[in-house]
Amino acid sequence: MQELQSVLDRAVAGGQVPFVVAMTATAEGVAFSGAAGEAAPGQAAAENTGFRIFSMSKAIGSLAAMILIDRGQLSLDTPVAEVLPRWNDLQVLDGWDGDQPRMRAPRTVATVRHLMTHTAGLEYDTWSPETRAWMKATGHPLAITGTRAAMMYALTSDPGTRWGYGLATDWLGQVAEAVDGRRIDAFCRDEIFAPLGMGDTMFEPEPLADRLAVVSRRTPEGGFAPMRIGPPSNPEVYGMGHALYSTAPDYLRFLRMVLNGGALDGQRVLSPKALRTMCADQMGGLTVPPMISVDRRLSGDVDLAPGQRVTHSAVFMRFEEDLPDKRRAGSLGWAGICNTHYWIDPASGLAAVLMTQSLPFLEPGMLQLYDDFERAVYAGA
Repeated sequence: MQELQSVLDRAVAGGQVPFVVAMTATAEGVAFSGAAGEAAPGQAAAENTGFRIFSMSKAIGSLAAMILIDRGQLSLDTPVAEVLPRWNDLQVLDGWDGDQPRMRAPRTVATVRHLMTHTAGLEYDTWSPETRAWMKATGHPLAITGTRAAMMYALTSDPGTRWGYGLATDWLGQVAEAVDGRRIDAFCRDEIFAPLGMGDTMFEPEPLADRLAVVSRRTPEGGFAPMRIGPPSNPEVYGMGHALYSTAPDYLRFLRMVLNGGALDGQRVLSPKALRTMCADQMGGLTVPPMISVDRRLSGDVDLAPGQRVTHSAVFMRFEEDLPDKRRAGSLGWAGICNTHYWIDPASGLAAVLMTQSLPFLEPGMLQLYDDFERAVYAGA
């Protein structure tokens, strides 16, 4: 375990990341916990440091939908428009007439499965030149602004025809609200955070204010400078693609629930059958391609398993082949834009979180730390 701490210390000392908190666990409990650097001026990074976890929220939003599927209130094949009729107002970007987007109706029916696997046709502009051009032409607001109007993106493909990373989980959260009747924040508190003992995971960050980390951006000189970024406070819609704040121990409890087959410390949130469905490939033969960035200020290119087959389950990105000296085939994982990362390796019986607060996403320093940390985890496993 000393080698894991050394990896963290070297990464901060070498300027790869501004600070880092990392933990590993088995189904039974925490195996390693370490931190390095300052999460805020004069405040050492620690287990209880608070993070804006952004797209690590997606797994929680998808779990909410899986709970409703497990209870028979929803299915993977439920049409989205059957629950949310306003989905029918979305159109596919079909080309351009000069500088004006040409739109058409979708040729396929979007389902809950498509939302959960990011095959519904909704893509963020950070990795989609089509979405970026459409947003520039129309002045459409970013999804993170937290309004229902902001969710009405153009589709870049017909549902079910290709993988594209975007705001589908925001829609999934609205599906869960419509089916259950509670706002998604109340549903998550009652059905996920409370039973799993995730008391530091929340939609409004005031309880974390005195231990919330500062986000830093890489400067042209190679250092880090603080910046302000975060989900909007008390929005019209809590977007389950980005809305949550959490800590490393809290998120690790969620990951341990997965390793435990849907339960943790005697509290069951999913049946074993639903858990298996949640973790299985749901792409229907499609695969996840590399994500090529069109905004280098926010993100580098994303390809966590170069040359390997990657799919998507109902909740997680899924790695279908062994990564040499790292995670095994069938591993699950994803991340948040400010470089909060996690993976679950059911075959090896372990899970890990590796978290900082920096941009760009997956820039070279973060990639090196991720690789070094994961290799050290498996060298000592």
